[in-house]
Amino acid sequence: MDALKKLISGYKSFHQRYYVEDDSVYRKLANEGQSPKVAMIACSDSRVDPSILMEAAPGEVFVIRNVANLVPPYQNDTSTYHGTSAALEFAVNGIEVEHLVVLGHSKCAGIRALIERRAQPDDAGSFIHGWMHIADAVKQEIREHHNDKPFEEQAHICERGAIALSIANLKTFPWIQKRMEHGTLSLHGWHFDLDQGELWELGDDGRWKIIT
Repeated sequence: MDALKKLISGYKSFHQRYYVEDDSVYRKLANEGQSPKVAMIACSDSRVDPSILMEAAPGEVFVIRNVANLVPPYQNDTSTYHGTSAALEFAVNGIEVEHLVVLGHSKCAGIRALIERRAQPDDAGSFIHGWMHIADAVKQEIREHHNDKPFEEQAHICERGAIALSIANLKTFPWIQKRMEHGTLSLHGWHFDLDQGELWELGDDGRWKIIT
């Protein structure tokens, strides 16, 4: 079975479960709309699907995915495209989620490329390279304080540093600040270890602890 046929087979199983055997879930979602309490900014990596990791039901999590689960700082500029910022605006102001989670993971290709790569002549035309500039401060921190460590350890530190940076960037959005001040929105940083299957959480003190 080729890749597309396998996906179509999966769709048929989904349709049987949610539209033939019991259509109450999607009928409710179609008629009443979505009202998730949690929005997740996750990586586009095919190995880290938030809905699968959390066993979330349909309509339970609003998922925003991009390369390396980065959040750019707020920019009051509508002349360019801001996909992640637009999705955040809808989640916070439209759906009024109560939690924003930045979900990073180990072995992230975007992060590894960030700390491995030096500027190349053709980088000006690279969307990925331009996007990863968001985490340049974390890359600089690695070079200044962790350059003597093995590459895997540097990548691990950078993955978690990028999550912390994205949390800081979320706080630059005025409507996120407002909701936080009113106590109706909280921010969370999580890191998923692909090898061990462990989920870690960034504490208010800047330390990481495993979620048990």
